[in-house]
Amino acid sequence: MMFGKYLNFIAKTDSLILTIGDDWDIYSFHINSTVTGRYATTVIKSRVANRMNESKEIEFHVRIPKNAFISKFRMFIDGQVYDGTVKAKEQAQRQYTEAVSRGESAGLVSSVGRTLEEFKTSVTVAAHKKVTFELTYEELMTRTLGKYELLIHARPMQPVQDFKVDVHIHEKAGISFIDVKGGLSTKALANAITKTHADKQAWVHFYPTEDQQKTCDSCGEQGLNGDLVIVYDVNRISSLGDLKRSPGYFVHHFAPSELPRMPKNVVFVIDQSGSMHGKKIQQTRIALIHILNDLAEDDHFGLMTFDDNIFHWKRELVQATEENVKSAKSFARKIQDRGSTDINKAVLEGTKMLNAHHKESSASILILLTDGDPTSGVTNPERIQSNVRKAIADKFPLYCLGFGFDVNFNFLEKMSLQNNGVARRIYEDSDADLQLKGFYEEVANPLLLDVAMTYSGASNLTQTNFSMYYNGSEIVVAGQVTDNNSENFDSQVIRVRFSKTNASVEFTEVVSDDQIQRVWAYLTVKQLLQKEVVLSGPEKEAVQKEALELSLKYSFVTPLTSMVVTKPPGEETDVLDKPKEGKPQSSREMDLAPPVHPGLGLSVYPGHPRGHPVRYRFPIFFFKLLKFALILHRFLLRSENQSLPLCFDFFGGTRLKLFHHPTRGQQNTIFIFIFLSITVIRRDKEIDVAAGDMRLVIIVHGQTGKELLWPVLRQQPSDNFGEGILGDCFSFSSDTAVDYSIVPPFQTSCWWLPNEFALLRPVAKFTVEEV
Repeated sequence: MMFGKYLNFIAKTDSLILTIGDDWDIYSFHINSTVTGRYATTVIKSRVANRMNESKEIEFHVRIPKNAFISKFRMFIDGQVYDGTVKAKEQAQRQYTEAVSRGESAGLVSSVGRTLEEFKTSVTVAAHKKVTFELTYEELMTRTLGKYELLIHARPMQPVQDFKVDVHIHEKAGISFIDVKGGLSTKALANAITKTHADKQAWVHFYPTEDQQKTCDSCGEQGLNGDLVIVYDVNRISSLGDLKRSPGYFVHHFAPSELPRMPKNVVFVIDQSGSMHGKKIQQTRIALIHILNDLAEDDHFGLMTFDDNIFHWKRELVQATEENVKSAKSFARKIQDRGSTDINKAVLEGTKMLNAHHKESSASILILLTDGDPTSGVTNPERIQSNVRKAIADKFPLYCLGFGFDVNFNFLEKMSLQNNGVARRIYEDSDADLQLKGFYEEVANPLLLDVAMTYSGASNLTQTNFSMYYNGSEIVVAGQVTDNNSENFDSQVIRVRFSKTNASVEFTEVVSDDQIQRVWAYLTVKQLLQKEVVLSGPEKEAVQKEALELSLKYSFVTPLTSMVVTKPPGEETDVLDKPKEGKPQSSREMDLAPPVHPGLGLSVYPGHPRGHPVRYRFPIFFFKLLKFALILHRFLLRSENQSLPLCFDFFGGTRLKLFHHPTRGQQNTIFIFIFLSITVIRRDKEIDVAAGDMRLVIIVHGQTGKELLWPVLRQQPSDNFGEGILGDCFSFSSDTAVDYSIVPPFQTSCWWLPNEFALLRPVAKFTVEEV
């Protein structure tokens, strides 16, 4: 959580500095999480006082789990309650745009990270007054590797006298174990954590002192900064699961554990194209060797790598004997990056290998790891998805692992969902090999195939058919009860069919509150959003409409809705959006953002896929919010021969030429437009600049340990008179070209545009009359 009177931003290629005022006091910070029947409701409440003799802006900044839906936000100021309102995203966006057009400051305030999403807003608090922020979010706990994990992130940005985290877990089936982990579960904070476990209930309390908040491993003068992870599981009384009902709704948790594992047939399809150069290919080798070591001897496996060609370890699946595993590990150690990326050919070849090795009473799995877009062979994503879907034909799941942020994650997600699998992003970090190994462990032990759940006396069911059930996971089905007044409903038989076996289960618990109804709504919205990915046309629109209606009814902030933060009169409008993993650029953004090349002074990648970025130095720009809304613009100029940079200021509204090369004409000029009202928001991977009714996003793109800035104009001025590199639009389209500088030559994707724009000078400047 973060609060402050002003923000100092220095946007540059290696960091962003955030300065926070010391004129406020967080005198209370509480996180209360209640988990009942694997459904968690968490409330973050923070009380802040303005100790100054003048009004100050105080910012509220929290991080929540990515799987959670925010369902309530409110502020208490001077006896008044200001409740946030969940609206359809388009309606909220119109409100945001109208606020910008009126010259008000407005911000889209969410961002996506590895395991957390951010929520941020601010409000002006009068001298010696207080504000209370209260945020509620909900999530259905997911069972992975035999446990549930409740993640709580704490970052108050200062030591807090009244700091408390309280967790209460109530499970009717009984709690088999509970543990506390995470970065805040350290030796220095051990006596701040208390844990109580009593059969069906458990409590965890985290009450660190102010001194402890400054001295623990992940702490400092700004207080706590880390995660508390509550890990637990429930007793499995019945192999057929736990079935609960409330008026009108039911939920069924199904996680049999005492079943023999099934032998599996698995093919690993590994990208070794040039973009995997460096640490990514090294971590992939390490992960593969660990994974191969974990194969059971009755498993059969195949291993292949690809760029624009296919490289087999063996052309067919073989048993995971000690000798074969040793040979495969030797192959893995020799994987080298090179060439372009033919995803279509690689996945079809992996599918062919699995189809040729069909065995009864075994589970087949196809795993693809790639870090980029298809650049050779078939490159059209829809065509690739169609080819793969026809080849797999629902016979086994496809799991796609997208390495880093250069990959088209939406393409991989859709292809996985079309083939009964899931997509997972592997983050470029020091533990990427552990992320790869961790994913494999989740699917390493299949127990059941073709699980079908049927329910009489119920309707509006969530997903009921599952291609595979893995050890340590859980199947959850929820629905509506059709005859709520029937006294005999408890004796209705629930049929569960799996592995050619039929069995039945009856209700184990009846509850009176609306929690099961919210579980049903949460799960339905989640699955509709997944379903929407693979649909198109009227079917897609119908699914989106249903998901939107449920999101609005239950006040869930989802990718289809936004929360408009209600504030006192005269305050700026904030709109909270829930980001979507791997969201692609829209076609409008692609039209407005031409491919970056040396003339723009930002970055360029040579034609060879293993080329390194060319860097161009340009001024750093600085914004500081002063009293009376006066904007100070400070520029820093660095020189190779100076230990300190030069700096100079501009006040008020003006137009500046940011970059110009005198020999290359006006096309190589970067302008910065300065207004009296400007908003700068730093997210995980981008900097958002809103000025007037214009919105510019500067994407921070990591490559080879450095960062590049990539500007995208997301909203043009309403009068359409914008000028400059991003204002003067020109058409370009996707095409391909053969790179003959590489042996053997290969076809690569490219952006086509008129030569006068590509060359930055008239063609006449490059022609001569005679040689």
